[in-house]
Amino acid sequence: MLKRLYKTLRRDERGITGLETAIILIAFVVVASVFAYTVLSAGIFSSQKGQEAVYAGLEEARASMEPKGSMFAYGTGVGGNVTEVSFVLTNALKGQAIDLTPNSGNTTASHVTVLDYTDPNWHQPDIAWSVTFIGKNNGDTLLEQDEQARVTVILTGLATSPGPYDAFTIVVKPVTGASLVMERVLPARIDPVMDLH
Repeated sequence: MLKRLYKTLRRDERGITGLETAIILIAFVVVASVFAYTVLSAGIFSSQKGQEAVYAGLEEARASMEPKGSMFAYGTGVGGNVTEVSFVLTNALKGQAIDLTPNSGNTTASHVTVLDYTDPNWHQPDIAWSVTFIGKNNGDTLLEQDEQARVTVILTGLATSPGPYDAFTIVVKPVTGASLVMERVLPARIDPVMDLH
């Protein structure tokens, strides 16, 4: 009788089939969990990278400046050349302070904002310039919210100063933020003071 019972138990594979099914279901659940974790991690990573890109763009925009008003050129008179150019800068989005420590033209440079000058005859990287804050300011050389700075670019150190009909470009390059490009054309007559718009 025991022999017969033992043979019956050996032939009945219902328990093994149930166990195999449970193992397969557990494997599916584990694979689905790993896949879901991977998808969630990738989504979180990509949204974090998107957030970093947005913040970097905001930081760049907040560290930008814009011209306020006209650019003025100062010349030596009729038939002469331009010796200086001045313009007013202000913060674009009332954001990050911009260091406007001037370049006095000496070799011990302590300035971080660089002005480049280009005309058809000459390119001067890091040209000499000075700054005067007008209106509200706190006495430092940082261009901060609600401050305006008059920048004067000194052109007397060039081999040839710009004259009548000459086009020129001044590029203001702060340490952070976008560069500001200003292009102007001089009129046919060089006066002591000219509004270049």
